[in-house]
Amino acid sequence: MTDPIRAVLLDDSVEFSLTEVCTACHVSEELVVEIVAEGIVEPVGGERAQWRFTGIALARVQRVLHLQRDFGVNLPGAALALDLLEEIERLRRAQRSGD
Repeated sequence: MTDPIRAVLLDDSVEFSLTEVCTACHVSEELVVEIVAEGIVEPVGGERAQWRFTGIALARVQRVLHLQRDFGVNLPGAALALDLLEEIERLRRAQRSGD
C-alpha cells in the first residue's frame, strides 16, 4: 500500500513554526535564520522560538533553496532572483486580467 498524498495550500492563512519550516524544507535552523536575516522572509514573533511563518513564506524559502541548488547562487543572489521572478508573475497576472 502506498502512502496517501498530503497537500497544504500555502497562503497567508496557514502558519508554520521554525521547526516545521525546517522539516518541510529539509534544512537546518541556521539556514532559515540566514534567510530571515537576508530579508527573504519575515516571520511573526519576537524570539526565534516564537517565530511563525506564513505558507507564502514557506514557499519563498523553498524557491530560494531551489535557486541555490539548481543555479548555485548565494542568498543575496537568490533573494534578487526571487524578487524578479515574483515581479514577472505579477506582471503576467496583470496582463491576463487586462486581456
